[in-house]
Amino acid sequence: MLLQGTKPTKPDFVFHPMTFPGLRQPRNPSAPQTVPLPNPLQVQHSQPCRRIQNFSFDSVTYTKLVQLSVKSGSPTYGKLAHAHIIKSAFKPCLFLLNNLLHMYCKCGDINTARQLFDKMPKRNVISYNSLISVYTQMGFHDKAMGVFNAARLAGLILDKFTFAGALNACGQTGDLELGKLIHGSIIVSGLGAKVFVTNSLIDMYSKCGEVNRARLLFESSDDLDEVSWNSMIAGFVRIGANEEMLKLLGKMHRSGLKLNTYTLGSVLKACCTHFMDSKHHGKALHTCSVKLGLDSDDVVATGLLVMYAKSGYLVDAIQIFKLMPNQSVIIYNAMIAGFLQDDTINDEYANETFNLFSEMQRQGMKPSKFTFSSMLKACNVVEAFGYGRQIHAQICKRNLQSDEFIGSALIDLYFLLGSVEDGVKCFTSTPKQDIVSWTSMIAGYIQNGRFGSALALFCELLSSGRKPDEFIISSVLGACASLATPRSGQQIQGYAIKTAIGNFTVTQNSQICMYAKSGDIDSANLTFEEMENPDVVSWSVMISSNAQHGCARIAFRLFELMKDCGIEPNHITFLGVLTACSHGGCVEEGLRYFESMKTDYSMTANVKHCACIVDLLGRAGKLVDAESFILNSGFEEDPVMWRALLGACRVYMDTVTGKRVAERVIELEPQASASYVLLYNIYNDAGIELHATKIRELMKVRGVKKEPGLSWIEVGNKVHSFLAGDRSHPMSQAIYAKLEEMLGRLEKIDRIEERPISSISEPKFKVSTVVNYHSEKLAVTFGIINLPASAPVRVMKNLRVCRDCHTMMKLFSKLEKREIILRDPIRFHRFREGSCSCGDYW
Repeated sequence: MLLQGTKPTKPDFVFHPMTFPGLRQPRNPSAPQTVPLPNPLQVQHSQPCRRIQNFSFDSVTYTKLVQLSVKSGSPTYGKLAHAHIIKSAFKPCLFLLNNLLHMYCKCGDINTARQLFDKMPKRNVISYNSLISVYTQMGFHDKAMGVFNAARLAGLILDKFTFAGALNACGQTGDLELGKLIHGSIIVSGLGAKVFVTNSLIDMYSKCGEVNRARLLFESSDDLDEVSWNSMIAGFVRIGANEEMLKLLGKMHRSGLKLNTYTLGSVLKACCTHFMDSKHHGKALHTCSVKLGLDSDDVVATGLLVMYAKSGYLVDAIQIFKLMPNQSVIIYNAMIAGFLQDDTINDEYANETFNLFSEMQRQGMKPSKFTFSSMLKACNVVEAFGYGRQIHAQICKRNLQSDEFIGSALIDLYFLLGSVEDGVKCFTSTPKQDIVSWTSMIAGYIQNGRFGSALALFCELLSSGRKPDEFIISSVLGACASLATPRSGQQIQGYAIKTAIGNFTVTQNSQICMYAKSGDIDSANLTFEEMENPDVVSWSVMISSNAQHGCARIAFRLFELMKDCGIEPNHITFLGVLTACSHGGCVEEGLRYFESMKTDYSMTANVKHCACIVDLLGRAGKLVDAESFILNSGFEEDPVMWRALLGACRVYMDTVTGKRVAERVIELEPQASASYVLLYNIYNDAGIELHATKIRELMKVRGVKKEPGLSWIEVGNKVHSFLAGDRSHPMSQAIYAKLEEMLGRLEKIDRIEERPISSISEPKFKVSTVVNYHSEKLAVTFGIINLPASAPVRVMKNLRVCRDCHTMMKLFSKLEKREIILRDPIRFHRFREGSCSCGDYW
């Protein structure tokens, strides 16, 4: 029964019936129109109206206005009523205050709701329930539990809604211990037998991973309803106990309970996880939903569509979409997501998503956040950057750019486009920067070669107090691998181990790659041996790493062991094996593995596989066979193939074939400097200086610039970079003095011995030439000066090492009794006692 306040006297103003529907129109049609009422949050700043300041309605009228506002979904009426209550100094009863509190909670105005709650002179359990409910729905679980504890301390008798709200908060946060304490309070209060509370307990235990406790409650309860069965089914689906879920579903059907949309939605979700006979069960549920007339329901239809799409039956998913009588934004989103499955997405399916998006707009539907994030994903996959920019404009128009999921997709879009600045702007303009946004930023920096920026951002992430996940750790280890900075990689590895992220397979794979690319193949092998469950990526990385380090036989042994372990190789695995064959000069093995890939595993060789075969044949001196292979490979228009043959022409000083091949490469890539440089070196090595000079002149005429050689080395947790003839380093004087001293010693040895330490076929070095001050020589000399004698000198270079530097490194390794590891874009060169792991072929 509604509590009434003081009945007002004759009013001296009139509400307009269109403003407050349901109120009777005044008898006097000439009465004044609506008097604007102040906003309740700004009422203290408004100028009081003398005509109405002492007038108020009763509690019944105010309550009806507030309840009308809740039903209509618009808080306008309720706020006007609240403002009038404040204006007229009316003292509302507890019932009216609870209605106002409920209204603010329903409309999501949580701050005003809290202010009203705090100012209430008296509160009952309903007041606390409203605030607990809204805090839980908005994700403020700690605040919800704070209000729950306040209700307990206030000495109120808590009801089922209070406990349900608290249990919901525990389930959302996974706080099992607190949930158990609340369960104990429920038993003490005598509400344990209530089915409403039982359902909340089942839901809480299921969300906390204690499905067995939930099942015990379910089986021991005498009073169950449809919600109980659905909650238990959802619990089994959540942990992937699909067989238990199917048994319970059958038991529910035999109990005479009808399946509803919630039940079918949960079970269809399980059918998306590819458990045994999932398609069979999914089709059975489809038939059941048709019989019950629920197949056109949005929830069920969406579940069916997603089930078919994730099971690989996209045609069936499209049919369901077309048969929907009333297609909503939800069903459109499901269909778009169906086309964007990771194992099916291609240009054709991406175009279908663009068509669906356009159709949504033509029908006047408002795309949701999920729609925009899905469309950005499609743009990123097929690199439709122009379309992505248009979608970004629509996102800004609807003021959705602050959403973290959309923000991450936009970051990916601009980094793929190569627009680093725009990607950074999208990151900084996202107010809620979750771990996905940070991952996108770090991965974007690495993708664009900004490895230092990626590591700096990772440090910023740690200093902000956020905890990185295994994907971020994997990304920054990849940055260390690209920079070849093992010290930084070791520190990140230590952090990963300390935070229990180091045991993730994705982290260990990146760790292997980091050590291998830094020249420490022994640590990479050790990491691999310590892995409990290496996957195909782990094996592929190890095979490729050993191939790059010239350990061909180890790579072959790993490949055979991988097959014995029951792991099927992929394209990357075979690329590593073929690279090992190429670098190891194993022609027969390479051709056999190449045929095995096509015949035994039904794989189609790509241009990288074929380039390995060209390199393999070229290394063996079979230049004619290599050229014939290119012409019959289907990749004769790819410059990578011809460039591999051009490298072999240089090794065997075949100027005739080299000239023809170089002209073909230059025709395909007229602005790529590598082809000109290779041809120049072929002429230069053959002593045809006139032709070599013409190549230099041709580069100048065409505006082709050779990329400057850059070498770097990590010493003392700092990376030191060098260019050819570089004297900008603080230790340049000591570096040049040490280099001149080593060259002088080598010159004396060369005079004393009958021939140089290097093989006779290698040219003698010339003292005091520009070649002597190439970047790799400066970096190696710096390492010899600053690193202990027992530590290997690891140097990285952006270009292939020249023949003179390769010879010098062998001599330096014997002269200084040091191990020198030099990485160029093609492979690793490990110099020991005057020899190199590449066998003088690179």
